Amino acid sequence: MGDRKQAGDTEFQAFVVGHWPRLMRTAFLLTGEQHAAEDLVQSTLERAFVAWRRVASADDPEAYVRRVMINAHARRYRRKLREFLAPKDDAGLAHEVADTGDQISRADDRHTLLTALVELPPRQREAVVLRYWEDLTETQTAEAMGCSVGAVKSNAAKGIAKLRAVPGLAAMVTHGGRK
Repeated sequence: MGDRKQAGDTEFQAFVVGHWPRLMRTAFLLTGEQHAAEDLVQSTLERAFVAWRRVASADDPEAYVRRVMINAHARRYRRKLREFLAPKDDAGLAHEVADTGDQISRADDRHTLLTALVELPPRQREAVVLRYWEDLTETQTAEAMGCSVGAVKSNAAKGIAKLRAVPGLAAMVTHGGRK
């Protein structure tokens, strides 16, 4: 039994090390604040660790953990916690750093994009983040959000339309990423 528990602990540790940056990016985009993102990932991983045998035996453990994260974020939002992408006084805070493969990191005005993202309603933000940042299919996004594919399509389309209406973002898209 001890060997099996140790193997499970090692497997969980490898999962955390391998998925931490992506989980943090998703959490940051959902919460809009570095510390809240860290808390969300931490609480998500606590839940995953407790149920690790079930998580590890899932078809896609990352999708399972992502669903746990979305549910945890939705519970926090229901409690009406305010979310901010940029706190008024961000001195001393560690900022979200994009993965080297993150195409959005190449945008000239990432701040404009993140500020516009936080203005989206939570379900639209979840749909946009999961579909376009995490590059999930509509079906995977629906599973993560716990809704239908139609709801994902609707929320993503509305979210993208609102983002396109932001003047600074429209200029980036129109001029191929250059202002």
